[in-house]
Amino acid sequence: MSFSESTKARFAKEVAKYPPEQKQSAVMACLAIVQQEQGWVSAEAEAGIAEYLGMPAIAVREVTTFYNMYNQQPVGKYKLNVCTNLPCQLRDGQNALEHLCRALGVDDGGTTADGLFTVAKCECLGACADAPVMLVNDRQMLSYMSPAKLDEMLAMIRAAEAGKAA
Repeated sequence: MSFSESTKARFAKEVAKYPPEQKQSAVMACLAIVQQEQGWVSAEAEAGIAEYLGMPAIAVREVTTFYNMYNQQPVGKYKLNVCTNLPCQLRDGQNALEHLCRALGVDDGGTTADGLFTVAKCECLGACADAPVMLVNDRQMLSYMSPAKLDEMLAMIRAAEAGKAA
């Protein structure tokens, strides 16, 4: 995969933060740049990053698949990750995931037909005392997500999106 000059410039800025012999340390930043620009990280993008950084493609793949913040397939505009690790499960994390899936008519890992939402379980978000918790677009943590709060959040997002369309 060939990247645009602006993408390569962003990569170079990240690589410059490390000694030349350790430029592979910028792999996570480069993956984040690709995801920011394209919405997800394809196998072709991984190969391009590997070539750019001079590292094996499998090493880039290992990073992409280890962290849940890298989308390995296209996702909806709103990526909703619900923690289902044991502490959250004990406080209705699995029920929160199932509620969202029912409300949106998708399976775990699925995206709504309109491309607005992707719902997926995830590993620990580090907020066990606030369970059930979820992360929106890998950026915003939401706590105590009861079915009522989940429904309210979905309604707010839909209303905001409807307002943008008008």
